[in-house]
Amino acid sequence: MRALKKASDRVLATACVALFAILIVTVTWQVFTRQVLNEPSSWSEELAKYVFVWLGMFGAALVFSERGHIAVDVVARKLPEPIQRVVAVGVQLIVLVFAGLTLVWGGLRLTAVGWGQSLTALPGHLGLVYLVMPITGVIIAYYALYHVASILRRDEVAVETDHTAEEV
Repeated sequence: MRALKKASDRVLATACVALFAILIVTVTWQVFTRQVLNEPSSWSEELAKYVFVWLGMFGAALVFSERGHIAVDVVARKLPEPIQRVVAVGVQLIVLVFAGLTLVWGGLRLTAVGWGQSLTALPGHLGLVYLVMPITGVIIAYYALYHVASILRRDEVAVETDHTAEEV
């Protein structure tokens, strides 16, 4: 399971870097055509918006893999360690339900609706843009299950206790 997580982390990180590079090139082209050529590109703004959405979703999945999202755990840190584990598993199960219902199920429905709508300045359909939701939903659901298993095996701590905010 760890090898699969490491591989999916690498794939996600590579996808984020590639999407970020595409975003930089696209926005640079848009600024160049608008400011230097005085004739803005018709497709670059739309592509930049959609690449940004994909980058944000893949980035969110990658950060979730590392349990790096913000957490308000003031109360959880004060609980006994066994209760902290229960809370941590509960949080991961809530994320799993959210990923399954909202991202996967809702994303598939939205993708199906968007498949009938053409993009305005690019070839393709709006469904391609929404396809990132079920993809990242499956990835986040996998990571949530991975974290549940790791917490139960005691490979991961339930609640981080080393916070820099306490030092300030």
